[in-house]
Amino acid sequence: MRRKKKILKLMALLLVAMSIITSGMNSVTSSAATPYLTYTVDGYGRMEETQTGYLAQDTIIKFGKEFLSGANDMCVTDDGKIYIADTGNARVLVGTTEGKLIKTFGMGTLKRPMGIFVTDTKHVFVADRDARAVFEFDESGKVLNTYGKPDSPLYGEGVEFLPLKVVVNKAGMMFIVCESNTNGIVEISPADGGTFLGYFGTNYAAVSLQQIIYRAILTDEQRAKMVSNIPSTPDNLAIDSKGLIYTVTRGDDEKTVKKLNIAGANMLRAENYGVYDLSPAAVAVGNHDNVYVASQEGYIYEYNDQGEPLYVFGAKDDGTQRVGLSSALTSIQVGVDDSIYVLDSDKNQIQVYRPSEFTQKLHTALNLYAQGKYTESREPLAEVLKMNSMFDYANKAMGRAFYQESNYEEALHYARLSNDKAGYSDAYWEIRNEWLKANIVKALLFIVGLWILYMVLRTLDRRKKIFDGVRKAKARVKENRFVSNFMYSGYFMRHPIDGSYGIAREGRASWSAPSLILVIFMIEYIVNKYLCGFLQKTVREGRYDIGSDIGIIVVAVVALTACNYLICTINEGEGTIKKIYTYFCYSLLPYVVLTPIGFALSHVLTNNEQFLVTLINVIIYSWVLILAVLGIKEVNNYTVKETVKIIFLTIFTILIIALLIFIIYVLWAQVFDFISAVFGEVVYRLGY
Repeated sequence: MRRKKKILKLMALLLVAMSIITSGMNSVTSSAATPYLTYTVDGYGRMEETQTGYLAQDTIIKFGKEFLSGANDMCVTDDGKIYIADTGNARVLVGTTEGKLIKTFGMGTLKRPMGIFVTDTKHVFVADRDARAVFEFDESGKVLNTYGKPDSPLYGEGVEFLPLKVVVNKAGMMFIVCESNTNGIVEISPADGGTFLGYFGTNYAAVSLQQIIYRAILTDEQRAKMVSNIPSTPDNLAIDSKGLIYTVTRGDDEKTVKKLNIAGANMLRAENYGVYDLSPAAVAVGNHDNVYVASQEGYIYEYNDQGEPLYVFGAKDDGTQRVGLSSALTSIQVGVDDSIYVLDSDKNQIQVYRPSEFTQKLHTALNLYAQGKYTESREPLAEVLKMNSMFDYANKAMGRAFYQESNYEEALHYARLSNDKAGYSDAYWEIRNEWLKANIVKALLFIVGLWILYMVLRTLDRRKKIFDGVRKAKARVKENRFVSNFMYSGYFMRHPIDGSYGIAREGRASWSAPSLILVIFMIEYIVNKYLCGFLQKTVREGRYDIGSDIGIIVVAVVALTACNYLICTINEGEGTIKKIYTYFCYSLLPYVVLTPIGFALSHVLTNNEQFLVTLINVIIYSWVLILAVLGIKEVNNYTVKETVKIIFLTIFTILIIALLIFIIYVLWAQVFDFISAVFGEVVYRLGY
């Protein structure tokens, strides 16, 4: 029996060894597993895991018997050929997407080819850094032209010509990225052996406020020693069928990816940025007006034509050598079947990613939508949402498709699902416009009716005194001390200096009336936070954390009151803790009074009109701040200088107390973990 088991184990080992040897003999290896996660960005700008967008299926490690050596760039043509700038071997290698070798050329001519581009006529342009030239080859590998450093004075006499990447438009114009050339992309016409047309798509140098201040106050000698503030050089570029240039630049933050028109202006809207890589290596244009960016770290980003992120997938190789993991990506290309080819110069191989069914349906929808076929695009979008109803980009696209069909109610629904505030605003404007057309006369008649009713009641009251009973009841209610103090908060809001005198000298300080204002403030804050208009909402739909909100407000008021009382007592202030609590709570009254107005407006205004809500908020917070500052000054009988001092000391004290609480919390957590560990060890040993 044991002998049979040994024989079976031996046979299993032999089968595994044979499979490894067989896979190593092939030029293309495959892997069914996906060793990375795929992420998308939801409507709130957060990364969320989603279905696998691309399957890492193949790895091309050689073409025929030819291996790559530090290759830096490649170009995949529509006929299934791959042209590679085989940098280490100083040649161009041409093969098929299946790993078959077609030919090599450029040996003896090329020195260090870094970039390659193939035109529709199969002319091959190679950017050679060490040769300081761009070579143009025909399809057979014969050198047609050599473009060296432009002799135009506009290029710059002291500027080196070290070409790294090149693309060519249909008119034959070359766009070249040169090493350390911060002036922009070099544009050369093939006329007259190469005519320098100027620099294109120059990056802007970012200047911080700190740098502006330093340069304003430093001497010329000190400024000369500062690091020069020069624009970044693009790292790579691509061109689409319309002649638009795409660039990626390290260190350009949210403008890492640019889509440049013929004037060199970036066409990607700033509001679509948010997901970008810090070390982009290459960019490519897909078949559906989509854009791919490959990171040096092995990640691949896909965007739509507006720069909105669709996917982030891939990962850096962790040493397992699994298909789909990379070490140092230098180039990315897209085939006619939407397959993605990425060149890894460290591993000397090409990874091939195939789009999943989910992605194919998404691309179909993108393509139909781009062609203006909005109704047709809804069917593949619906299928995408069946696979993943939380894929926000599909919800967003569905809403925009319904909007183009004038189905504004459905557009509004999908805009809410995807947090597409621009789409929501457009759809709501149309709905509101239709409602106004149907009800404007009724609304005007209703307003006129209310005005007439008011005038009639006012006239009757003057003649018949019909509201005398109401006025007497109101006067009796005002005699109540609690009501009187509560109503006094309105006087404090309108006349903060006189109101502060009443709190300090006339016994207007209390605990109950300010506490009621604080409770109303908390209720309005919570209602406004979770139930305000969609365009003003800053929290995710269906997410509530009311207990935490109330706790933060209570802790803030207690900390502010206690710390201000402590500082005022030390600095001979006249305010008691009751008086301080009173003027802080009374200072919240502008929020209590004006927030309902902003809340109501947030439900009826579109994006272009939201400035009214913003204006109300600015008025509220400015008013609250002024009341609080005047309350500190007048109740404690401080000068302006003393008031400023007290405010800063109060803030500092709050920060110190918060730091102490944090330290105590951390220490207690460590003690708790230690006790738990000791208890667990004791239980384990007793059980053992």
